[in-house]
Parts: sequence; C-alpha cells; structure tokens
Amino acid sequence: MKLKKYIAFGMAVLLLAGVSIAAGCDKEEAGTETSTDGATTTEPAEPELEGTINIQGSDTMLNVATAWSEAFMDENPGVDISVQGGGSGTGVAALINGTVDFANASRGMKDEEIAQLEANGGKAAEYKVAIDGIAVVVNPANGVEALSMDQLGKIFRGEITNWKDVGGKDAQIVLLSRDSSSGTYEYFKEEVVGKDAEYAQSAKLLPSNQAIADEVKSNEAGIGYIGLGYITSAVKVVAIDGVKASVAAAADGSYPISRYLYMYSNGEAEGVMKAYLDWILGSEGQKLVEDEGFVPVQ
Repeated sequence: MKLKKYIAFGMAVLLLAGVSIAAGCDKEEAGTETSTDGATTTEPAEPELEGTINIQGSDTMLNVATAWSEAFMDENPGVDISVQGGGSGTGVAALINGTVDFANASRGMKDEEIAQLEANGGKAAEYKVAIDGIAVVVNPANGVEALSMDQLGKIFRGEITNWKDVGGKDAQIVLLSRDSSSGTYEYFKEEVVGKDAEYAQSAKLLPSNQAIADEVKSNEAGIGYIGLGYITSAVKVVAIDGVKASVAAAADGSYPISRYLYMYSNGEAEGVMKAYLDWILGSEGQKLVEDEGFVPVQ
C-alpha cells in the first residue's frame, strides 16, 4: 500500500511540473523573452489605432472612398470614418472652413482655393490616390459609335445640336452635364468645352455620375460623361479620337480625357490620418481602386 501511495504522489508531482512548464511556455509565446542573465522581459502590445476622420467631396470618388473606409474600419475597429459626396468644390470648401479632415477631389485645387486656405492659417497637402478616365456615354440605341475631340467640344458648346451632323439619326441632341460644384464638370470644361468657352445653355446639369447614367439609359438622344467606375451595360461608351474609355486606356495615357483623383488635407497628414492615407496608397487600398473600375497610382 505504501508503495502505491508513493507512486501516486510521484505522478502527481510530475503532472504539476508539466502544467507549470506549459504555463511558462504560454507566457513566453505571449510576448515574454528571456535575456542572457536569465531575467524575463515583456514586449508591449502594439497600441490599437484610434480616431475619427471626416471626409467630403468628389461624387466620382464616392464609391471607392466608401469602400476604402469600410475596409479600413473592419481592420481597425477603433477608427470611425465618415464619407460624404456633394462634389469636389463642396469638399474643398469644407476643408477651407475646417469642417473636414480630407477633401476628395476629381480635380486639382484652384489657386484661389489654396489662397483661401492659407488666409485661414492653413496649407494644402495634395495626395494622388487614383487615376480616372471620363467616359462619354450615349443610349445603346444611338447609332453614333465615335466622335473626335473637336466634335465633342462643339456638341457641349451647343455648336452641333443634331445627331445627324455627326452620323446619327435626325434628332435633337440632349446634353447632360454634371453641376458646377463637380470637379468632373470643371475638368471636362477645361479639356473638352474649352477654358475660355462655356457649356451650352441647353445642358441639363445633374448632381451625380449615376444621375447622368440613368438619364442616358432612358433618353435615346442624350449624351453625357461619367467616371470609369460608373460604366455599365445600360449605356454605350463612345470612342473619342478613336479610343474608348477604359482602365487600360487611362493607365497607358492613350485615352484623351483622363485625370488624377486627389485627397487634400490641411497640412501634412499625421497620426490616424497618415495611417489611413498610407493604407489607401498601399496594396489593399489600390486593389479597391481597381475593383471599383479606376486605375491604381502604384
């Protein structure tokens, strides 16, 4: 009987020793290290990213900006990001007034906007986050397949008003444009309509890319312009100077109506803002640029 007791006691001691060793291993795996003199040190856990970021601006960028914010917040639960559209001009005005952290813009900031920000004690920091091509679209029933840049400018200035003059049916052209708060409106005016010219007074001004796509879909005589990310089978892309808008054509520079998409901050981005911007310009953020139909910048 005594021998059995000794054996049982010995097994219990060995079992307890095994538990202690295992616990020690778990602690070491959790971040403890043993130095050469036998002392242990604990590595501090990486602090969780926290903060709030408010963003407003480009309607063209709204889908990709929303996708960025949702993916980043999934990875960083301590960060809250608010994204609103309203147009590039609206976003830049909010940045000047100090009500947002980033302004999304589908055009560069104007000299007068930069001056206004500086007058308020700020300084514009510009970040190129994607490349976009502006697709010229018509209704799929429209017989016109291609236009020159010259023809396109004349159409939007109101100098060509009937589709028959560019190879289409005898029908009055219905012009569809973004509204004046849009960076796409500004860019298209400079590159297509003309810096010293104006859109035709007959142009119907619409608040978003989607609104233009919807109007073209329902109006056989309509012509409008939208970002690459808004192209669907419901509209037909017209070739301009022999090239159709596409991700590949925007990336290689062969499509004539392409531009950068920007994010602006007041001063260089720091803290959680810098972490977010770095993530956007990294592999994950640029993959979402591609997924949303735009062109990565790197």
